[in-house]
Amino acid sequence: MVIAPDQTTSELNEEQVRALLEKISAYIEHFHGGSVEMVSLQGKILRVHLGGACLGCPLSPSTLHGWVEGTVRQFFPEIERVEDVA
Repeated sequence: MVIAPDQTTSELNEEQVRALLEKISAYIEHFHGGSVEMVSLQGKILRVHLGGACLGCPLSPSTLHGWVEGTVRQFFPEIERVEDVA
């Protein structure tokens, strides 16, 4: 990835987090019929929207905190919390 001179570190991180979430979402869509979409990254809090089969699913908290938050924090340990904004 090439960093443009006018691109800040936070913009770069946001792009990288969004790209990671797209990969996580592809997995969730393929195997479970759900999806995850980035809503915002504000400071150390990532807000996402769970959709598809995740809506109303009793296991969505496990998906959110286990798969999504767990994976995101492996690559971006500075993110302290992932929230669903359903």
